[in-house]
Amino acid sequence: MSESIIDKAKNYVAEKVANMKKPEAELTDIDLTKFSRDSVTLNAKVSITNPYSHSIPICEIAYTLKSADRVIASGTVPDPGSIKGNEVTKLEVPVKVPYNILISLARDVGSDWDIDYELQIGLIIDIPVVGNITIPLSQKGEIKLPTFSDFFKGGGSKEDEEEVAKKSRVTKKE
Repeated sequence: MSESIIDKAKNYVAEKVANMKKPEAELTDIDLTKFSRDSVTLNAKVSITNPYSHSIPICEIAYTLKSADRVIASGTVPDPGSIKGNEVTKLEVPVKVPYNILISLARDVGSDWDIDYELQIGLIIDIPVVGNITIPLSQKGEIKLPTFSDFFKGGGSKEDEEEVAKKSRVTKKE
């Protein structure tokens, strides 16, 4: 009889945890933010809604950027802060990609310097009583890269980087 009471208690708790509100997140945008002769930095913008009145700590953000079934960048952002209570918290996840990897992919893909990508992000948050949960996010799209000639036209100034940025873009696939 005591076994059935324990089983009932476990089922009750499991059902309550499964039905409780959890924070929700959305990958709202990805921008190419920084260009150099050795790397490109993508900036993923994440919006997180917290249904609770108290802040929830984000333990870590893990990311993986893939193209043509190859991982081209991965990493973590340790201890990025907290999700504010009853609010929408906006975060930015910087993804640094070595330019030589992107050039190799672009050569494989074609002469238009467009690269199909998939960005996967996992927000690992700590919910009291429940413990750590991961909110998975994913977005597919296309990265339009600057060509070599775009980089070598200027002298490496801030204005030159901004001009290269205008020629590059990230688009989302629906």
